[in-house]
Amino acid sequence: MADITDIKSIMYTEKSLALQEDGVIVVQTTPRMTKSGLKEVFKEYFDITPLKINSMRVAGKVKRFKGIEGKRADSKKFYVKLPEDAKIESLAV
Repeated sequence: MADITDIKSIMYTEKSLALQEDGVIVVQTTPRMTKSGLKEVFKEYFDITPLKINSMRVAGKVKRFKGIEGKRADSKKFYVKLPEDAKIESLAV
C-alpha cells in the first residue's frame, strides 16, 4: 500500500526542468513504491490521473568518511507524464 510519505522529493535538475516544459515531472521515492501505487497517490492527493509513468531504480553510492565505509540509501525515480491542463501548485518554479 503506497502512501504520500513514500515520496521523498520532486527533483529539480536541468534535465527535469526541461522535462517539466513537456508536462513530465520527476519524483524520487522509496524503493517500495510501485507505478500503480504512485498513480493512486496522485489521484488521491492531487486529483490528477497521470497519463504515463516510467520508473527507474537508483542504487545508493558507497562513500567513505575517515576510512569508514558507508552506503547511501537506495531509491526509485519516476517520470510522471501529466495531462496538459493539470497543474500542481507546490511545483510552481
